[in-house]
Amino acid sequence: MAVEAPARVPSAQVRRRRRLRVDPTTPGLLGLPLAWLVVFFLIPIGIVGAYSVDALYLSIYPGAHHVTLEAWRDFLHGSENLRLFWKSVQMSLIVSAIIVVLAYPLAYYLALSGTKRKYVLLLILIAPFLTSYLLRVLAWKVLLGDEGPINSFLSWTGLRSPDHPLTLIDTRFAVMLVLGYVWLPFVALPIFVSLESLDRRLLEAASDLGASRWQAFRRVTLPLSMPGVVAAFLFVFIPTVGEFVTPSLVGGTSGYMYGKKIADQFNMSLDWETGSVLALFLFGVVAVLTAVFARFLQIRQLTTG
Repeated sequence: MAVEAPARVPSAQVRRRRRLRVDPTTPGLLGLPLAWLVVFFLIPIGIVGAYSVDALYLSIYPGAHHVTLEAWRDFLHGSENLRLFWKSVQMSLIVSAIIVVLAYPLAYYLALSGTKRKYVLLLILIAPFLTSYLLRVLAWKVLLGDEGPINSFLSWTGLRSPDHPLTLIDTRFAVMLVLGYVWLPFVALPIFVSLESLDRRLLEAASDLGASRWQAFRRVTLPLSMPGVVAAFLFVFIPTVGEFVTPSLVGGTSGYMYGKKIADQFNMSLDWETGSVLALFLFGVVAVLTAVFARFLQIRQLTTG
């Protein structure tokens, strides 16, 4: 009876050759995303940077152009744009913090309550995305208007005179309220994903060791869900600090924000040089904050893991 020879285990050299045959596909797989990043991200940033120093000859202004840092000097030595930027940062921080506090219990219930309808509730949560962003903002403009449902109700109940309606539209409060409504699902989703992937055995172990529900939440659930909380905070803060659509529709002069200033520089004032400086400054601040948050998460994972 013939005995089959044992299968030969590939040597290290054969395994190395196999890896070499697979490795050349990696640049091919990354080529399209990198090309997309270069064409639609890096090159536009370079064009904006060229406009900021008046070095781009494809300008709306005729005549010769020379490299100058005058727009940067005016921005750094002027206080108006910096005050507007700080005002926008404050509004974005307040909106982001409030939405995170409101969305965390919602995401906690959907992820850890054990309800069988959690995905149905999650679908209801993201249902507003089925409508246009602009349409939702315009709906709030009607609700908060002087003749909208809120003021009509106050007038009907006698709490407010029809000749002196409650000023809700064209205020900073209106901008923050609409931004909070629009971005709430973006906050709940990453927190929900972070809590959904939580190992329930850790909570059972904490309970077996005598920890109360609050102690288990504070020492187990909250630290492990912190990456989702930080990601949710960034999902709101980064787009809202440069928001210009919502302030344009419901903000007025009181809710004027930094992003609206950039849009006005390009569209109304036609001062592309100053607009490019404002845009690059915003991009730099957001990039630094993102790097700091990412570094914080890495250090936290190392210390807790």
